[in-house]
Amino acid sequence: MFTLLGTKNLELLHELAPKIGAIGALANQSNPNAEHQLKDLKAAGRLLGLEVVVLPGSNEREIDESFAAMAERSIGALVVTADGFLISRQNQIIKLAARYVVPAMYPLSQYAAAGGLMSYGANLPDAFLQTGIYVGKILKGAQPADLPVLQPTKIEFVLNLKTAKALGLQVPDKLIALADEVIE
Repeated sequence: MFTLLGTKNLELLHELAPKIGAIGALANQSNPNAEHQLKDLKAAGRLLGLEVVVLPGSNEREIDESFAAMAERSIGALVVTADGFLISRQNQIIKLAARYVVPAMYPLSQYAAAGGLMSYGANLPDAFLQTGIYVGKILKGAQPADLPVLQPTKIEFVLNLKTAKALGLQVPDKLIALADEVIE
């Protein structure tokens, strides 16, 4: 499951840190969905006048090196793409973002709950419910080929004010008002 939310991800990051000109996109490029997500982020960057720099993240070492490269290249913020491997490296990524003082946008609320700055993406409990309903239809005899392709129906924005404070960021009231959940 992946969603193309690049424009909203970049808009929210830009609202929080308007002086940033370059944003990194951490991606596991061995994932076939990465290409679509990166294309979406680059198109969104062009619309917003932001440079989107692709940063590799297909193993632990690449993630470490990508954060070091961000510091060297003055890339001021980060979007983490939706990917199973990157989700498994959530703690590593959050710790590196804190160490390098990088505002980061994550694809799932679990990142923000674990100390990440903010997330914008599918609500997993809702997606799991949809999946269960879909499986139920198949078990009752529906042919999978006859069922529609499902996309997440509930997207949520979660903002971690504790992390924002630790990064020295002043969160605009507008962002707080937009958030579905605010972690204090």
